[in-house]
Amino acid sequence: MNTLTIDIRKAEPRDASAIAEVHQQAWLGAYSGIIPHRTLTSMINRRGVDWWANAIRRAATVLVVEIGGTVAGYATIGKNRARELRQQGEIYELYLRPEYQGIGLGSRLFKAAKARLADHGLRGLVVWALEDNHNALAFYAGNGGRDIAEGVEVFEQRALKKVAFVWND
Repeated sequence: MNTLTIDIRKAEPRDASAIAEVHQQAWLGAYSGIIPHRTLTSMINRRGVDWWANAIRRAATVLVVEIGGTVAGYATIGKNRARELRQQGEIYELYLRPEYQGIGLGSRLFKAAKARLADHGLRGLVVWALEDNHNALAFYAGNGGRDIAEGVEVFEQRALKKVAFVWND
């Protein structure tokens, strides 16, 4: 019997290529048909291997979830950027390769990101998700998030609503 290990750890520069792949696959899966195609492609292309390597080196907190040695997903975390919300921590992104979605890895990565923010003394957590990304809304609600605020992101003159989920622990 083979045993696959699951490891959640801080990303290292050597992970940049794998994270760029996850980013591309996950964003195409999550946002095709929501964000206009040209804008989505441009956003993905801007964040290639060099961009991720620099983000990791610049002290951005990037976590990866590995399964059997393969980077299956990532999360980026830090201080809350929305001054109107009192939560101190924020998960900026949490994405998995499509083939690893729906098996509990996202919840494990979410819990690890939340714990890492708490370890840094950041109380409370906020996550933003586009309202049309029904999988993300269900994921964050299913992990105990409360939908408390809305905002707007504009892509090619197309305004898309976003929703803030919060946790106060």
